[in-house]
Amino acid sequence: MNDHQIQVVTDSTAYIPEEALNGLDIPTIPLWLIWGEERFRDRVDIDPDTFYRRLPGSDVFPTTSQPSAGEFERFFKEAGQGVDAILGIFISSKLSGTVANAQVAQGRISDCEVRVLDSFSTSAGLSFVVLAAARAAAEGKSLDDVIQVAQHVRDQTHLLFVVDTLEYLHRGGRIGGAKRLLGTALNIKPILHLEAGAIEPVEQVRTKRRAIGRLLDIVEERLDGKQMAEAAVLDVDASKEGDALAAQVRERFNVSPVYRTTVSPVIGAHVGPGTVGIAFHPEL
Repeated sequence: MNDHQIQVVTDSTAYIPEEALNGLDIPTIPLWLIWGEERFRDRVDIDPDTFYRRLPGSDVFPTTSQPSAGEFERFFKEAGQGVDAILGIFISSKLSGTVANAQVAQGRISDCEVRVLDSFSTSAGLSFVVLAAARAAAEGKSLDDVIQVAQHVRDQTHLLFVVDTLEYLHRGGRIGGAKRLLGTALNIKPILHLEAGAIEPVEQVRTKRRAIGRLLDIVEERLDGKQMAEAAVLDVDASKEGDALAAQVRERFNVSPVYRTTVSPVIGAHVGPGTVGIAFHPEL
């Protein structure tokens, strides 16, 4: 234990479920969704429901952008009031320039110590790393110990997902190694994951139902006999499929909690409607 107060912060792509916070205060900086001439702060000016209602009828494809270094500087100054240190854990540097701009702002802050950690993940995977760090900070652990906890959970967390189409990842430039799957048959549903922070293919499966079944098999393989500590099932405008997957996760892996969540509009713009996935880590 120590007397130093540490504030853990993150970005809007984490989309931490309210029930997972359990009273924790985790300030969040929004990324930007750019839709033609309009700019929206992710989850501030636009929410997932509004985004998915508007997307099918839009002739303009939305793009995204990270917060500027100046925005990060203001964010860190506000979050740092009354604390000794800030630990910022953000979306993978392979997917966004968020970490890079946070590091620029880090050098401009003198009122408190600021550390920046690349999560090598996003969405529910990022949220587990952030939650682990925030819980450790609330327990009074030192900054180095909080970072060590975050790194350990980061290295144990898996994020796998099935997309209806690779079109959104391709258009948004986040397709990574899955690029080689472009042009495959329409009924092929790719299973993707984040590997070293980048989106990479795992397998191709015919039909969505079979892909989700195979997704669960891969989860079991990666657990390698260990008990699942916690899981989050996410969906992108596919709540029925997400609910069904969550039920299967609870039954098959005997795990609680299994959080149900969607993704922020910034992430939805890249993976597209119909995506379902799971983030999890084994007991530490």
